[in-house]
Amino acid sequence: MDVIQVLGLHVQQNQPKKYRERLLTINDLSDRELRAQYRFGRAGLEFTTDIVRADIEHPTKRTKALSPEMQVLIALRYYATGSFMEVVGDKVGVDKSTVSRCITRVSTVLASKAGTFIKWPSEDRKREIKNGFYENGGFPGVIGCIDGTHVRIQAPVQDEPSFVNRKGYHSINVQAICDHEGRFTNLVARWPGSVHDSHILRCSKILQHLELTHRRVEDGIVLGDSGYGCKSFLMTPFMRPTEDCHERFNRAHTKTRCCIERSRFNCLHSGVRVNPEKACTMIMACAVLHNIAII
Repeated sequence: MDVIQVLGLHVQQNQPKKYRERLLTINDLSDRELRAQYRFGRAGLEFTTDIVRADIEHPTKRTKALSPEMQVLIALRYYATGSFMEVVGDKVGVDKSTVSRCITRVSTVLASKAGTFIKWPSEDRKREIKNGFYENGGFPGVIGCIDGTHVRIQAPVQDEPSFVNRKGYHSINVQAICDHEGRFTNLVARWPGSVHDSHILRCSKILQHLELTHRRVEDGIVLGDSGYGCKSFLMTPFMRPTEDCHERFNRAHTKTRCCIERSRFNCLHSGVRVNPEKACTMIMACAVLHNIAII
């Protein structure tokens, strides 16, 4: 920079701000390549962007402002890979701080749409789900499968010990219920990793709903693993099967429940390097995206 001496002081002249070259393009990618990199095809990307556009579009008309499409792509790339934000930024040609802001903005808006895309099934939908589960695993009357999963997070500053799970790492314990298609019908993402699955269920609104509405087997049952207590509406496997019928029950139970253990977003497997509050928002956003992808 040129330096001008004014009244004995050195004053630096400002240089024009330099922008990194934006590298992210999707026009040259096939639908298959888009799904591999972002977990969505072209139509799904457009659908998702339209959902959040009004909430993330910058009011400024500056030429360097990130479009809603690009913000969504940056967030999806992070969700899909679970990579460091700096790595995502290098790939698309933006700074790490910009990646962080995009992820936070898109995650917050998507999480706010959970009530629209994550819903307990209606009576008509329950009949479809029962038929679907029976075709998948041979277990009759099932309207959902429940499970708890731990999403790794970085060690929080406050209340750090409560986030250490039984395996020794920091996490959020997420309770999820899905239908036969793997679509989430209920999700709770707010409990520290040290909290047991059964306690999360006891404190959840879905348990209250099931206790109030379940009167008979025809109302539908939920399948869960041995970490849950067996109830009239929640069936768990035999811990020590002694009869052939117990073995058949357990095989059908396992085969039917496998749909709850799938996820298309790698960041939920590798972990998210953010504080608990942001992690919970990202988890809910990924659940919304998962359902959108199935739709």
